[in-house]
Amino acid sequence: MTTLGFIGTGGMGVGMAANLIKAGFKLVVNDLNPALTKPLEAQGAVFKDTPRAVAESCDIVLSMLPHNDAVRMVGLGKGGLCEATSGSKLWIDFSSIDKETIVSVGGELTQKGWTIVDASAGGVEEVAAAGQLALWLSGSKEVFDAYQPIFKAMGKSVLHVGELGNAKLVKNAMAMLSAVQHMSVVEVCWLLKKGGLEESTFQSILANSQQDSVATRRIMEVVVSRKFKPRKSWMPKDVGFGLDMARQMEVPMPFVGLAQQMFGIAQANGQDGYEATGISCNVYDTINGVKR
Repeated sequence: MTTLGFIGTGGMGVGMAANLIKAGFKLVVNDLNPALTKPLEAQGAVFKDTPRAVAESCDIVLSMLPHNDAVRMVGLGKGGLCEATSGSKLWIDFSSIDKETIVSVGGELTQKGWTIVDASAGGVEEVAAAGQLALWLSGSKEVFDAYQPIFKAMGKSVLHVGELGNAKLVKNAMAMLSAVQHMSVVEVCWLLKKGGLEESTFQSILANSQQDSVATRRIMEVVVSRKFKPRKSWMPKDVGFGLDMARQMEVPMPFVGLAQQMFGIAQANGQDGYEATGISCNVYDTINGVKR
C-alpha cells in the first residue's frame, strides 16, 4: 500500500488529506500547528514532527501550504525535505504561491535527487472536503499519469498544464478572473438596486441568461442571503501574485488591477474578513455610502 505524506493540514489541506485516507492510502502528516492534524490522526494518520521525518516515512510527499516562505521552509529549511536521507524523493505541492518560488525551490531540490510536481487546487474548504476540487498539475507528465488515483481521490477534474510552475500561474489566473467576476456582478447588482430591482430579481435574471454559471449562481446566493462566511480570503494574495507575473511578462491587465484596488479598499476599511463575495458586497456598500 502506498504511504503518502501530507504537510499543511489547515482548512484546505485537512479535507484533501481526509479524502486520501478514505481512498485507502496510509498517511503521515505534519503541520506547524499540531492541533490541526488531530482530526486526521483520529482517522488513522500518523503525525511526524518535521517535513524531513514525513519524507523519510512515506513514498510521496504532498503539501498545501499558506505562503511562499512556508514552501521554502518545508523544502529547504532546517528539518526540511532537503535533509531527508531515505524515503520519498517526489514532492507534489498544491500551495497557493507564485510560480517563481516553486521553480526556485524545485531547482535546488532537483539537485538533491528530488522530483517536484507543481499543483494547484480550485475550490474552497467545503469543496476540498467533498473531494470535488479542480486540480491543475505541471511538471513531469509521467508522474501525472502514474498517480491518477491520488489526484482523483481529491478532485473531480485533473488537468496537466505543462512545465513546472504553470499550475501556480493557472491558480493565479483563475483568482484574477474570479476577482473581476465578483466585483462586476456586485457592481451591476448595485445599479439595478438603485433602479428599483431587488437582488433576488437580478438572481433570476442571471440564472436565465447566457451568463449563468456555477460561479454566478454561487455569488448571487450569497448576495441575496447576505450570509458572508468569515474567513481569511486568499484571493487578494493570489491576484497579487498574478499581477506581479503579468508585469514581468509585460501583459497589461487593467481590469484585474482595478479589482485588486477594490480589495484594497475593503482591507483599508476592515471589511476583508470574509470570503470573496462578502468582501465584494462590503466594499460596494462602503463606496455607496452604506454604513454598517
